[in-house]
Amino acid sequence: MIDIDPDTQTQLTETALALADAARPATLAHFRNSGLAAENKDADGFDPVTVADRAAEEAMREVLAKRRPDDAILGEEYGHKPGTSGLTWVLDPIDGTRAYISGTPTWGVLIAVGDDAGPRLGVIDQPFIGERFVGGFGAAWSDGPTGRRPLATRVPRALAEATLFTTFPEIGSMTERTGFQKLANQVRLTRYGIDCYAYALVAAGQIDLVVEAQLQAYDIQAPIAVIEAAGGVVTDWTGGPAHDGGRVLAAANPEIHRAALAILSRAPAD
Repeated sequence: MIDIDPDTQTQLTETALALADAARPATLAHFRNSGLAAENKDADGFDPVTVADRAAEEAMREVLAKRRPDDAILGEEYGHKPGTSGLTWVLDPIDGTRAYISGTPTWGVLIAVGDDAGPRLGVIDQPFIGERFVGGFGAAWSDGPTGRRPLATRVPRALAEATLFTTFPEIGSMTERTGFQKLANQVRLTRYGIDCYAYALVAAGQIDLVVEAQLQAYDIQAPIAVIEAAGGVVTDWTGGPAHDGGRVLAAANPEIHRAALAILSRAPAD
């Protein structure tokens, strides 16, 4: 793990916020445009991409070229750019493009920076609502319509009292779906379909668990940093690191994480 001094921490935080500022107008310029075209990146399903996805990532890469040219970049739309600093910016310009093209304000811009050990700082930004969730370097906060507030995850509670979110009811493979359903059968409330905003709700102390599968690094690195800075836990379904994606369990606290992990860890590998 790279040692990051306080001055560099400040610079990285300022850069992450500048990236979010740059992505906002690029995404809002096309949001709720009924004529917006979406290309499909998945021949076997539906994985849309729009001009807004590409414009937002281009805008963020331009900021990094000026502020942090020696850092690497991994972005959903334009792939990997090598760097020499040991730090990598991981960008998802619109997480939840299906929501975006449907007009629902549950998509977000995901920004993370870290090293081979995982993300050190993350931002979950929802431009239309005007909410921003930031976590890393010992601090976690949100900015939004009601001003700046500290982020803190929920206190422990039994699974029977918990709220669980995932993006798709048909989560992952049949094996992963079965594992998820076993957990869903134990909680009080299960909700679907709000993409990265669910992770922000964990960090804000509103819900207890998010479970997903078949994620990419750019889907999860920013949420990991924000949730962990707010007091939560994010791992894969075996309790290992999740920053490379795959099966992910995000929990409000170690206690409910252990309870959920005891169920999900029984799911066999595909």
